[in-house]
Amino acid sequence: MHWQLVTLAVVLLGFAAISRRIDGTPITAPIVFTAAGLVVGADALDLFDPEATGESVKLLAEATLTVVLFADASRIDLHALRSFLGVPARLLGIGLPLTILAGFVAAVAVLGDLAWPEALVLAIILAPTDAALGQAVVTSPRLPVRVRQSLNVEAGLNDGICVPLFLVAIAVALAEEGAIGNGHAAQLVAEKIGYGVLGGAVAGIAAAAVVVYAGGKRFVDETWLQVVPVAGALLAFGLAEGIRGSGFIAAFVGGAVFGGVRRHRGGDVSHLIEQTGAVLAAVTFVVFGAVLLGPALGDLTWQIGLYAVLSLTIVRMLPVAISMLGTGARPPTVAFLGWFGPRGAASIVFALLVLEEHGLEHEQLILVTAFVTVGLSVFAHGVTAAALTTRYADWLATRAAEGDLESGGETEVRWRLQSE
Repeated sequence: MHWQLVTLAVVLLGFAAISRRIDGTPITAPIVFTAAGLVVGADALDLFDPEATGESVKLLAEATLTVVLFADASRIDLHALRSFLGVPARLLGIGLPLTILAGFVAAVAVLGDLAWPEALVLAIILAPTDAALGQAVVTSPRLPVRVRQSLNVEAGLNDGICVPLFLVAIAVALAEEGAIGNGHAAQLVAEKIGYGVLGGAVAGIAAAAVVVYAGGKRFVDETWLQVVPVAGALLAFGLAEGIRGSGFIAAFVGGAVFGGVRRHRGGDVSHLIEQTGAVLAAVTFVVFGAVLLGPALGDLTWQIGLYAVLSLTIVRMLPVAISMLGTGARPPTVAFLGWFGPRGAASIVFALLVLEEHGLEHEQLILVTAFVTVGLSVFAHGVTAAALTTRYADWLATRAAEGDLESGGETEVRWRLQSE
C-alpha cells in the first residue's frame, strides 16, 4: 500500500509539473492519469494489486462522486441560469431519457447475453456525462455561452438525476434474477431514495446554517468557510448511508439545499470543494487505469468494442439531435453538442456499485463494457476536444447570425470547470 501511495504521489507531481504546458493541447488531464494508471497497473509495471485495493477503489470513487454531486448541486441557481436553461433542460429532459432508451436497445441487440434488466442497468451506467473529459469545450471563450454552458450544466446535473434511476434499475435486475424479492426491491428503493433525501436535507441545512448564521456573526474564520461544503458533503453521505439511504442522493440533495438556503451569503465557499474534487478525480482516473481498465482490456471482445463505439456516437448523438428539434440549432451545433457527452467518474462509480451487489448473472460483462466505454471516452473526447472546438469556433465566426442559438449573447454564469 505504501508503494501505491508513492506511485500516486509521483503521478500527481509529474502532472503538476506539466499542467500549464499541456493546456489547450489534445492531451488532457484524464488522458494523462488514465494512461499513467495503465502503465503502473498489473498488466504493465504491476505497482497496483487489484485485490488489495478493491475496497480502496470503491471508497475513492464514492468520495469523488459525493464531492462532485454536492458541489454541482450547490451551484444550481435557476434565476441565474434561466437565460439559457432551455437547452440543458432539453438535454436532460428529452436527451437523457432517450439516451438511456437507445443504450438499452443497443445493449440488447449487441450484447445478447444480457437480460433486459441488466441491459437497462448498463444503459444507465453510461448515461451520465463528465465535462472534465472535454475541458477545452466548456472553457473556451471562443464558443457561445449558451453552447458551452449547456454542456457543462448538463454534465453537472445528469449524474444526480441518474442516481435514483440506477437504484431502481439495479433493484429490478436483482429481483428478476431472484437475488431479492419484488417486495424487498421496492422497499429497498424507497428507503434508498427517501432516507437519502432526508439525510441530504439535514446535512444541507446544517452546512448552510454555519455559513449564514455563524458566518454572519463573524464567528467563522475565512479559511474554515471553505471547509463547510466539504464537511457538508461528507455529512450528507455518511448520514444517509447510516440510515440505509443513498449517500449519492443525499450528496446531491444536500448540495441543492445548501446552495438554496445560503443564497450566496458568505461569499465564494466553493474553492476547497472544487480543488478536492479535482484531486480526487485525478486519483480516481489513475486507479481506474491501473485496476479497472487494464484488466478489462484483457476481456475485450468485438461486441463490447462495438457497444462502446455506439454508446459514444449514435446512442448519445441521435437523442441529442431529437432533443434539439425546434431550437433553430444548425447541424454543426447539434453534432458538436451530441459528440461532447464524455463518460467519466459517475459511470465508474455506478459500475463499482454493480460489483458490490454480487447478484447479477452477467456482472462481469456489464463491468468490462462500462470500463472499456469510459476508457475509450477518456481518450476519444480528450484528443478531439481542442481540435473540434477550434474548428467549430472557426465555423461560428463566419456563419453565426445574431439571434441564433449559436450566437449566444448571454451573461456568463459560473459553473464547474468554467474559467473565472
